[in-house]
Amino acid sequence: MLSAKRVGNRIIGNPEQTVTTISTETYLKGLVRDPRHEAVNYLTSLFPILGWISRYNWGWLTGDLIAGLTVGMVLVPQGMSYAILATLPPQYGLYSSFVGVLIYCFFATSKDVSIGPVAVMSQTIAQIIIYVDSRYPDKWEATQIATTVAFVCGFIVLGIGLLRLGWLVELIPAPAVSGYMTGSAINIVAGQVPSLMGISGFNTRAATYEVIINTLKGLPRTALDAAWGLTGLFSLYAISIICKQLSKRYPRRARLLFFVSVTRNAFVVIVLTIAAWLYCRHRKTSSGKYPIAILETVPPGFQDVGSPVIDSELVKALAPQFPVATIILLLEHIAIAKSFGRVNGYKINPNQELIAIGVTNTLGTLFHAYPATGSFSRSALKSQSGVRTPLAGIFTAMVVIVALYGLTPAFYWIPNAGLSAVIIHAVAGLVASPSQVYTYWRVSPLEFIIWWAAVLVTVFSSIENGIYTSIATSFALLLIRMAHPRGYFIGKVTLTRNSTESREVFVPLRKDGVTNQYVKVDPPTPGVIVYRFEESYLYPNCSLVNSAIVDYVKENMRRGIDFSTIQLADRPWNDPGPTRGNSQAAEAANNERPALHAIVLDFSGVSHIDTTAVQALVDTRNEVQRWANRPIEFHFATILSPWIRRALVAAGFGIGTPAVQLSDEIAPVVPHHGGRREKWDDASSLGIEDIEAHSGPLPPTSGTVPIVPIETPFFHFDLASAVRAAEAGVEKPGERVDTPPPMKYT
Repeated sequence: MLSAKRVGNRIIGNPEQTVTTISTETYLKGLVRDPRHEAVNYLTSLFPILGWISRYNWGWLTGDLIAGLTVGMVLVPQGMSYAILATLPPQYGLYSSFVGVLIYCFFATSKDVSIGPVAVMSQTIAQIIIYVDSRYPDKWEATQIATTVAFVCGFIVLGIGLLRLGWLVELIPAPAVSGYMTGSAINIVAGQVPSLMGISGFNTRAATYEVIINTLKGLPRTALDAAWGLTGLFSLYAISIICKQLSKRYPRRARLLFFVSVTRNAFVVIVLTIAAWLYCRHRKTSSGKYPIAILETVPPGFQDVGSPVIDSELVKALAPQFPVATIILLLEHIAIAKSFGRVNGYKINPNQELIAIGVTNTLGTLFHAYPATGSFSRSALKSQSGVRTPLAGIFTAMVVIVALYGLTPAFYWIPNAGLSAVIIHAVAGLVASPSQVYTYWRVSPLEFIIWWAAVLVTVFSSIENGIYTSIATSFALLLIRMAHPRGYFIGKVTLTRNSTESREVFVPLRKDGVTNQYVKVDPPTPGVIVYRFEESYLYPNCSLVNSAIVDYVKENMRRGIDFSTIQLADRPWNDPGPTRGNSQAAEAANNERPALHAIVLDFSGVSHIDTTAVQALVDTRNEVQRWANRPIEFHFATILSPWIRRALVAAGFGIGTPAVQLSDEIAPVVPHHGGRREKWDDASSLGIEDIEAHSGPLPPTSGTVPIVPIETPFFHFDLASAVRAAEAGVEKPGERVDTPPPMKYT
């Protein structure tokens, strides 16, 4: 068995004497210590309500009741408005409103978020319905299309949450989300203005700029609807502004004025409805039309509650539209939940929030609801109303039920222009403020460009393309940052305190805009190079790091080969050295440079390393040793992960193995089968005894233990110890270090 094991190790290249590193078995055992306990925790985490419902009290009930009723008064008119925006009958907005607020409270990790119909999702549903109708005219009803989108997208989001893949949402930065939401808000407002003014005769679902141009052309055709629409929009803003000003003047009345302000949607819709009834009830034409557009009949209660009709052919037709609908469900809700969590001092669970959205939309199809997600305006209202727990959603659901079963006859006279005013007033709050946009510029100009790209594409194309643009540009920026990492060659600065205490810190040699420009940075001891990584060392960026180190060595360190003693025919084709005419001057300049002794790599910013990067590090070692014509020490400081240590050990770093005994390739793509190559003339120029001598004495074994294993003497706990170890072996003035024999080309 031992012989077979040796043969197997020889075949796979596993050395017989290995350094102790982390094993896959150890990692897996640490990952899942108690599977039964983990399974129980997973199942209980699916229902966060179990963690707080047993502590529910009268104080919480009061806050939830006020907040729930307040949100309900806003949700009813908004729900019907958004359904019309989605080109659906108004009752479908109430269906989605009821299901969203009711189911969410059982799965929520945010007390403030209110789920239901939202403007961006409704506009997207309208675009999807147009998309399907253009390819399959009159084959499916709009309500069936919307319900199918809700079912499939809800199922997808539910799966993402159950598989704990919520981290995928983190790949989209805040400016990208803000950009597409701002562009979407502009798109929706532009599309609602014609309805507000009673202007018709063109496609309000076209690109935003086209809608704006056609609206301006159609101003002479403004209809009587504008009397209700403009009055309603003006009243909504007037009530909001007046209440805010009075709250500042009369702080004691701020709470009362707040509730007056939040009822403005219901108040304005009621007044406009009464005005429409008074004007239109006796002016019905022979064709059954009224002077202004009104909702007319809204069926009471839930119609046809039961299993949704999911047509496989319709699912195939909708397949290209599922990604954008799913992304909207994800991004808008998580962004809102995180925002209110930060403001109110609690942390949400993105995976659980995705489960809540998924369950809400999947079960909502039983009531023929269309897709619902978190609403920013209603969530802000819910938070300001003093909500205490997610249970407030039940009281909001009661308000929707009362409206659905008791108020539908009154909905008959609601003017469409008034609902457009409600939509414009709610959606305008999604547009990023100038100060917010300027903050993007101050923090990250590149993300500022992403924001503008998302807005412009949404305005001049569509919401779908705006979302894809924001995601694509965000991914591109992420890849660029990974592929072009910032790294620095490091020097020393001595800090003093009270003229008695001093310590050394390491900062970039070149001025980086962070340290004081008048501070003198001393380079390391001649012959030592210190380089700091600021990104993980991975395959997209390893070549650039390799080039940076090798180029720095060739520019600042002595070449170890005297080309004046080598015939031109024996020189390598890719590095022929100086010409005969200036060889003496070049050699004199070369001798003035220090001989390279050691390279110190600061891995404090490296959290991951892969095979390609390790191979690039091996290439770096080979190239600098070929330039110096001698073995070079590689010291590593602040290795953060045992897996990084394992990868470096596998490539022969840290353990003191002479470079001549190491392979030039750690994991070759194509196996090497011999051929003409360069090699060291002396195979024992630096052994383990030399390495231990350079690294200093080993720590005592009694009473103390080394913080870094002694079997890897070139791995150091911090950068200061790594630099000291590297400088310890540099030739001092007056001392002589034997120079290894020159490289021989064979």
